[in-house]
Amino acid sequence: MTRILYDLAGADESFRFSPYCWRIKLALAHKNLPYETIPWRFTDKDAIAMSGQGKVPVLVDGDKVVADSQAIAEYLDAAYPAEASLFSEADCRAFANFVKSWTERSLHHAITPVVIADIYARLAPQDQPYFRQTREAALKRSIEDFAAGREAAMPAFRAALAPIYAVLKTQAFISGETPAYPDHIVFGALQWARLVSSTPLFTEDDAIVAWMNRVLAEYDLL
Repeated sequence: MTRILYDLAGADESFRFSPYCWRIKLALAHKNLPYETIPWRFTDKDAIAMSGQGKVPVLVDGDKVVADSQAIAEYLDAAYPAEASLFSEADCRAFANFVKSWTERSLHHAITPVVIADIYARLAPQDQPYFRQTREAALKRSIEDFAAGREAAMPAFRAALAPIYAVLKTQAFISGETPAYPDHIVFGALQWARLVSSTPLFTEDDAIVAWMNRVLAEYDLL
């Protein structure tokens, strides 16, 4: 049985940048579950119609189809209890819920104005009209306005990173001595940011880069 993960891709199908898909790729690695990815683009709705919705990640595991990163993480822990848990203890699950909310409501919001124009530039041509229409409608600004305001958005992005730097001063991972799903959530957001950004967001000696490398090394992905 081969697990299939539908994974958001840019114009270059090897360019995989979704923060939500990165969460699940790390979760699968954490549980040592092999899988294959299928590159997916915003306009490929028919390819994931079996999931009953139109966004990735979508995991196909035998006859089971699961959509939404949180639902997939919960499914993996329930379906494969013998493998390393994504939520090692009950308090880790509660902590992961907090980290998810903070990441999506604060960190993603700080990242978006910095990289949204870069995302648009790297999308497949057939995806660009869809991306422009949906994002500009939601954000009430043009992509060009965001591009012009990139530098003005950088201080807010830097400020949003402060809790991460504070935690990494005292422990190796956000979850403690070893990575778990809270690390995957934050890693996905920052991997999204640094992959799509047209200019470097971190120096190589940055504590966040060191943490990201530790996460990748933990799962033999470095």
